[in-house]
Amino acid sequence: MSNKKVLIIDDEEDFCLLLQGYLKRKAFDVTVSNTLKEGIRKFGEICPDVLFLDNNLPDGLGWEQLPRFATQHPNTQFYLVSAYHPTLPPVQENTVVKVFEKPISFRDLDQFL
Repeated sequence: MSNKKVLIIDDEEDFCLLLQGYLKRKAFDVTVSNTLKEGIRKFGEICPDVLFLDNNLPDGLGWEQLPRFATQHPNTQFYLVSAYHPTLPPVQENTVVKVFEKPISFRDLDQFL
């Protein structure tokens, strides 16, 4: 069983529910945020092992926060999700970053979790 903590920052509630249910069945401890502001706060509180980060959020661009998140918790695995592929922000060399285009295939996701 996994005890990994996962934070999902995404404003699409159906996507969050689907991903949360899938990850909980795999024994992950999952927290969801639907805004960037709340997600930044929760990231600092729970120090997740895995972060799913959407880019287009109602209160900002999530991917722009990646360098900040990676500096705070360099051991976090970052999974960037978007309906399209914007330009990746610069991150430290050893940061684990994977981009998933929506909709996410759980089969593909299993290769990285």
